[in-house]
Amino acid sequence: MSQTEVSRIKTPLVPLATLIGRELRNEKVEKPFVKYGQAALAKKGEDYFLIKPDCQRIPGNPSTAFSVFAIFDGHNGISAAIFAKEHLLENVLSAIPQGANREKWLQALPRALVAGFVKTDIEFQQKGETSGTTVTFVVIDGWTVTVASVGDSRCILDTQGGVVSLLTVDHRLEENEEERERVTASGGEVGRLNVFGGNEVGPLRCWPGGLCLSRSIGDTDVGEYIVPIPHVKQVKLSNAGGRLIIASDGIWDALSSEMAAKSCRGLPAELAAKLVVKEALRSRGLKDDTTCLVVDIIPSEQPFLIPSTPRKKQNVLTSFFGKKYPNSLGKSANKLSAVGVVEELFEEGSAMLAERLGKDFPSDPNSGIFKCAVCQADQPPNENLSMNSGPFFSPSSKPWEGPFLCATCRKKKDAMEGKRPIKPTITV
Repeated sequence: MSQTEVSRIKTPLVPLATLIGRELRNEKVEKPFVKYGQAALAKKGEDYFLIKPDCQRIPGNPSTAFSVFAIFDGHNGISAAIFAKEHLLENVLSAIPQGANREKWLQALPRALVAGFVKTDIEFQQKGETSGTTVTFVVIDGWTVTVASVGDSRCILDTQGGVVSLLTVDHRLEENEEERERVTASGGEVGRLNVFGGNEVGPLRCWPGGLCLSRSIGDTDVGEYIVPIPHVKQVKLSNAGGRLIIASDGIWDALSSEMAAKSCRGLPAELAAKLVVKEALRSRGLKDDTTCLVVDIIPSEQPFLIPSTPRKKQNVLTSFFGKKYPNSLGKSANKLSAVGVVEELFEEGSAMLAERLGKDFPSDPNSGIFKCAVCQADQPPNENLSMNSGPFFSPSSKPWEGPFLCATCRKKKDAMEGKRPIKPTITV
């Protein structure tokens, strides 16, 4: 599947604090309405979705509202998809410092998404089940959209100018060379299925296990080189708004991003989702579970997203793996797209936990207790324990330069990097 259809024009970097400051100073900028629709057709019954439009950063305070939308495309069973649907949001929110204002909350969100995905994966593996799931997880706070994804479900943004932006990266071995290199460097093997006579058929897979994806939640039986560390992208829309289409690969195997966006322009979100599924069915037939969420982020005075004539693309680029941008947010960027300004605040896809958690993870050295940066478990200190070394870390590992990790999460980190095999501890 092509990862093109992204029009970008580079501009100077703008910190998130500056953008939020503009909102506060501009009385005309109000919080948008979020309207959504959902549609699905089942082939195997392994797709699940999450819709939570009424979350609050501070319980009981409507001004702190945000929305969450997610797709979970399970494989080899449904247990991983169900588990992620039930636990991922809670695990993400637990990794954000309590009492953070909106600016700090949004800045902490990309790192919290990494911690939440990894924690959910560890917890599921402890159940001893072997299914897996892709995840595309979208958080909308005002005009700011943050997307985290593993696997090949996808989220696209269709703006008022008719330019379609890809907010996720497909982790399919067939199309992602950097992921193939990472898997083999971590001890996995990549190849096609061998049939009688030595002929190779089908897409590239990792062995053992035969999974076509390089990232997911679950898949205990495949290998720890299949990592749950998500690609994360955060953008801020202009007050012209935009439309998100979040869907499982049953849609994207049938429709390009441009085709999906074009098929439902000018329609309310609820009808738009049905039209996208219908168009995918007409194009390819029902080959797989097909699930679609359409989310419109629109000005409060508009009843629905008003389409405009698409502009001719100026440049077409693929999404980059592990792209880094130096500024006050660490790895972030600001770009323009379409008629209204879509400013890119953050993007990172590295599969290395040290690069994703950073060295400045929030901690309280005066509390007398270390908190694991992934699972948030408290660990009382002892004379042999420090933030970056000690008996809780594998002796075979190089010194860990990131924040404190408990013994379980440290072992998970080592296993994902191919430093040592790991077998799940099954909790009965």
